Amino acid sequence: MKPEDVRLLIGEGEGLRVEFKERYSTKIDRDITAFANSRGGVILLGIADDGRIAGETLSNQMKAEILSLARNCDPHIPISCISQAGEVVAVEIPEGLEKPYSCSSGYFRRLDAVTQKMSQKEIRGIFRETTDLLFESLPCPGISISDISLLKVKSFLKESGASFKVDKANLETILASIGAGSKGHVNNAGAMMFAADIGRFIPYCEIVLCAFKGITKTHIYDRKDVRDSLPVQLKEAMEFVKKHINIRSEIHELDRHDIYELPLDALREALVNAVVHRDYSIRGTSIYVNVFDDRVEIENPGGIPAGLSPKDFGKASVRRNLVIADLFHRMGKVERLGSGIKRMRDLMAEAGLQKPRFETTSFFRAVFFRDAEYALKQVEGKNSRERLGEKLGEKLGERLGEKLVDKLVEKLGENESKICHFLKAGRYSTMTSLAAVIGISTTAVEKNVAKLKKKGFIRRVGPAKGGHWEVLK
Repeated sequence: MKPEDVRLLIGEGEGLRVEFKERYSTKIDRDITAFANSRGGVILLGIADDGRIAGETLSNQMKAEILSLARNCDPHIPISCISQAGEVVAVEIPEGLEKPYSCSSGYFRRLDAVTQKMSQKEIRGIFRETTDLLFESLPCPGISISDISLLKVKSFLKESGASFKVDKANLETILASIGAGSKGHVNNAGAMMFAADIGRFIPYCEIVLCAFKGITKTHIYDRKDVRDSLPVQLKEAMEFVKKHINIRSEIHELDRHDIYELPLDALREALVNAVVHRDYSIRGTSIYVNVFDDRVEIENPGGIPAGLSPKDFGKASVRRNLVIADLFHRMGKVERLGSGIKRMRDLMAEAGLQKPRFETTSFFRAVFFRDAEYALKQVEGKNSRERLGEKLGEKLGERLGEKLVDKLVEKLGENESKICHFLKAGRYSTMTSLAAVIGISTTAVEKNVAKLKKKGFIRRVGPAKGGHWEVLK
């Protein structure tokens, strides 16, 4: 390995295929085993965890010890190269062809930038599907380096905090160093992350975004198919969901804070989970994000990966796509440990919402239930009077709620009733937010508000900015 290659790896930092060691130790057999059990990698001796060069010198004795450690693994692990590269020593380990491998301390795997010990049960399960798990590492048919978007690679490096620049001259080397390819080819992971036009090479690499009127898939009113790189798919999915769930604004001191009805961090976690854990070897499928009046569903092809039992779900982490997971981890979008399911549950609980439901068959589905108070579009089989009656019935008793709603609707139009309802809830205080939640123009809201004020149903307390509405009847 050349010194310039080492500088490139240091600039990228530790990851799925790179490990820093400040000093040589015989315990590196754990990292050798982990790389052989994963996608291969390089151990840099003489580099501190923070990327500081401490320096290490390769001696004949050190080289002999490292080769002996690798030979003592079961099965034997071949070392590609051990070399002095400037001030550091580089130990290059290829991906093993006889997985699983173990050393004197047990079985290890590489998860993002960490070497972790595995149990025998995990080993048997994880490598039962070794052939299927290789899809992301297979060469992508028909693609070449010229089909890779420099802009997308630059965006990735910026998000991952890398301290070097990419250009046409070093693009191939960078892709190889982050596991997105090797000299002479780009793999499927590299294509899905950085291709300028992924549809030319993997047409089913897409995310389908749909919003439905009601609680079934009968009436669709918005749809967007995103066939682009995986980071772009994630970004577009988040924007789509934010567009179709409700938002309220609260004023704290002098600043306005927008609060979504569902925790965005929980939705983002589920979307990242869908992208990272999707089984991309299943052709003709997509990731689906469906927004209904009462819930949001996020679904991806591929159930629970082998090696993860139902009782361990939400506690342990088994990555179906190690390279993709590592690249998302570098961008700060994936945690190192299997804490995503717990975090989604905790975020929903903190928001006072029903816990999410997780379903798995040949697909994995995460379901987030919306607060009934925010449901705005008409629910199938129920008109606005019935829906509002149900809401009041929860608080005042079913009969009393029906009478109050009947009287209110007799005096007010449908949009006027909705405005009173949401102003009473205290969550929508601006014309813009009311227009968004009711589904009418701001001009229509202003006209209805003027009518309500004239009829004596509402009044404005305080100034236009910083004040609030009060419902009188």
